[in-house]
Amino acid sequence: MTETSAPSNTSDIAVIGAGPAGLIAAGTLGHGGYRVTVYDQLTSPARRFLMAGRGGLNLIHAEELDTFLTRYGAARIRLEPAIRTFPPEALRAWVDGLGTETFVGSSHHVFPKAMKGSPLLRAWLSRLTDLGVTILPRHRWTGWEEDGALSFETPEGPKKVRPAATLLALGGLSWSKLGADPAWPDRLRGAVIEV
Repeated sequence: MTETSAPSNTSDIAVIGAGPAGLIAAGTLGHGGYRVTVYDQLTSPARRFLMAGRGGLNLIHAEELDTFLTRYGAARIRLEPAIRTFPPEALRAWVDGLGTETFVGSSHHVFPKAMKGSPLLRAWLSRLTDLGVTILPRHRWTGWEEDGALSFETPEGPKKVRPAATLLALGGLSWSKLGADPAWPDRLRGAVIEV
């Protein structure tokens, strides 16, 4: 077994997970002036996002906000403040700001005109690079060390990192070949964190 390297302070903020939630968080933190490193176990970011893009990349539903909110059922009470802060039209403006035009289809869903995710993702990653965000692929998060450092499995061997703060953007548990890691809930429970 390779000896674990000493912890490094590679960033102010560590984001674990390079899906859309992790990338949005990294961009928001980067805009706020933080140094951010995104860690992901796959070889490239946002694999599920690209897979969704194969079907046209349905970004959001275009309808009145109050109607849109009814789609969340019982979760509406919990999610409504966040959705009102970043409503569907804000998502469209953000996509447009990355140079990707959108349109509303006959189904009232919003799609990029290119009808795929790769151009949008390339523009998004370029924006993150401009903000100084670092993305480290092939870094599988394995939990915390006893001293509180994050631990990762990497192609070079085990790695420990001690950021000022950590944001977990671990995604769902389906589609394991696209990055889902069914072990993360147990890692949190092991650290006495409610899941």
